[in-house]
Amino acid sequence: MNKALFLDRDGVVNVEINYLHKIEDFEFINGIINLCKYYQNNGYIIIIVTNQSGIDRGYYDECDFNILTSWMINEFAKYNVNIKKVYFCPHHPDISGTCSCRKPESGMFLEAAKEFDIDFKNSILIGDKESDIEAAIKAGVSKTYLFDEKNIVKKSKATKIVSKLEDIYSVNTK
Repeated sequence: MNKALFLDRDGVVNVEINYLHKIEDFEFINGIINLCKYYQNNGYIIIIVTNQSGIDRGYYDECDFNILTSWMINEFAKYNVNIKKVYFCPHHPDISGTCSCRKPESGMFLEAAKEFDIDFKNSILIGDKESDIEAAIKAGVSKTYLFDEKNIVKKSKATKIVSKLEDIYSVNTK
């Protein structure tokens, strides 16, 4: 079985911009490349799980999403970071109804487990919203980190709340 580092995209991989869908608006979060290298070098596969309701809302389409995703994966590859796959939920409950893939549901995690034989007990999620944490916990992911750069969140179901991605290294290297 494979252990995975699951990452939310907006707010963890890239700076949060509402309904990001253009390459020119994409900015990596400080430290994300090094974090991915660290986990990849320690035997984790890297998977991104992201809600993309902007598709259902009509702000952009799957083609726009796929163009940005391919570009992002190629940018990671320039640093020898292999993003195994990006799972996304294009739905919004008020538009297309409820689904099993939109976080806080665990559908994207379960799909990844089927495709890549994931061992959730030895896997990690880093998210920036409680819905990320809840989805990972429902799937059985053992370690969850809520990334809160602004130190706003005081309570979470996450294993730990961190304000810098580097804080996650120190937790796992002690």
